[in-house]
Amino acid sequence: MSTEVRVPTLGESVTEATVATWFKKPGDSVAIDEMLCELETDKVTVEVPSPVAGTMAEIIAAEGETVGVDALLAMIGEAGAATAAPAAKAKAAAPAPAAEGGAATDVMVPALGESVSEATVSSWFKKVGDSVAQDEMLCELETDKVSVEVPAPTSGVLTEIVAVDGATVAAGGKLAVISGSGAAAAPAAAPAAAGPTAKADVEDAPSAKKAMAEAGISRDAVTGSGRDGRVMKEDVAKAVAATAAAPAPAAAPVAASRAPVSADDASREERVKMTRLLQTIAKRLKDSQNNAAMLTTYNEVDMTETMALRKEYKDLFEKKHGARLGFMSFFTKACCHALKEVPEVNAEIDGTDIVYKNFVHMGIAAGTPTGLVVPVIRDADSMSFAEIEKAIAEKGKRARDGKLSMAEMQGGTFTISNGGVYGSLMSSPILNPPQSGILGMHKIQDRPMAINGQVVIRPMMYLALSYDHRIVDGKGAVTFLVRVKEALEDPRRLLMDL
Repeated sequence: MSTEVRVPTLGESVTEATVATWFKKPGDSVAIDEMLCELETDKVTVEVPSPVAGTMAEIIAAEGETVGVDALLAMIGEAGAATAAPAAKAKAAAPAPAAEGGAATDVMVPALGESVSEATVSSWFKKVGDSVAQDEMLCELETDKVSVEVPAPTSGVLTEIVAVDGATVAAGGKLAVISGSGAAAAPAAAPAAAGPTAKADVEDAPSAKKAMAEAGISRDAVTGSGRDGRVMKEDVAKAVAATAAAPAPAAAPVAASRAPVSADDASREERVKMTRLLQTIAKRLKDSQNNAAMLTTYNEVDMTETMALRKEYKDLFEKKHGARLGFMSFFTKACCHALKEVPEVNAEIDGTDIVYKNFVHMGIAAGTPTGLVVPVIRDADSMSFAEIEKAIAEKGKRARDGKLSMAEMQGGTFTISNGGVYGSLMSSPILNPPQSGILGMHKIQDRPMAINGQVVIRPMMYLALSYDHRIVDGKGAVTFLVRVKEALEDPRRLLMDL
């Protein structure tokens, strides 16, 4: 009797992953909960444990293959049972002898995943004339979600590369040609080929290889934190940060489409190709502007009372709850109250429908060494000040350490972005689709204000609400921002749900 091993849930809105590494091979004995393989999405790495004890009978999804949620990965037979793996291996290897006679084998683009129709050739690990062994990695493809490694379908010599680095290829397209004429030399050549890159018998994460190639750093300069020293994407980010002071690489040739620049200017430039993922983010941001009728309304808030309340209770708060009392919990609470009164700001458009959310999943933008991320605090409207502060601290730490999962950054209904921590006085935040509203916080700055006919100095902050005018009208947007202002200028209103 065999047991199926399937792809686990990968997180909200994440539908596919790449099989990065198998820790077991057909015929190996496995214990229950022993790690079988590692899957990689564009954000996190997921280990797949064995559901039962037994013998690995068959691997269905090979390394580098893209798989969907609940897809079949492998089969596990009863302990000690004979497996069909050897026969399957022999069958799979059958084309190789024919190739040895000089036949050519096409290397094709593998399935890229549901709704993914094309990819970019990120890097070739082999060049024309190199000997390759069956299943040895030839190149890496990059989609907007994952990196996919393409293995050699047979042993032989790489005689032609059809799609060069940077080329866009369709699923099922032709990448290269392998001739069987040099297959006999492949086993002898394999150890030499492995020498420069194989620091250990461990396959690094595909996204880590891509990141190292983009950053121009060698494998020896990165310390792997994964299983058996495997290099992960976050390890590369740390290595890049550690060598940020190193001299910049030589400038790439200047594109003909650019305006002419002097030779001196060109020598001081640095050209770095945008990753496909970054291109996708740029496209999504532009689509946000193109698809939503985005407007921004502004107001200012006197932070005197909120700052006084925080100063009075912050020590007692930290002593009792073990968390620092910051301003974000006040803003989160204020927004939750305002969203109840103006629910369209917490809604989204789905085709011709408006979907109103009777809950608040608050996105809190956080800066990290590799960029801005927006972890989501779920059901923030039902949380206390202490719970919100603990959640923000925990998510912020995980974000800085690169440990956030995709699920933790999905499903937000409204977002708060605090540009004030970087010194921003005023800005117009951009919507995070499909959300209909985002609040921009800014720097607290002492300014002269007219209070009861007197000019006094008060700590003031500009607030900005960007909203989708297709669903939120001007009255709703202004009302929301006024309610936030009122709650922060008299924080007792938050305690009384006013």
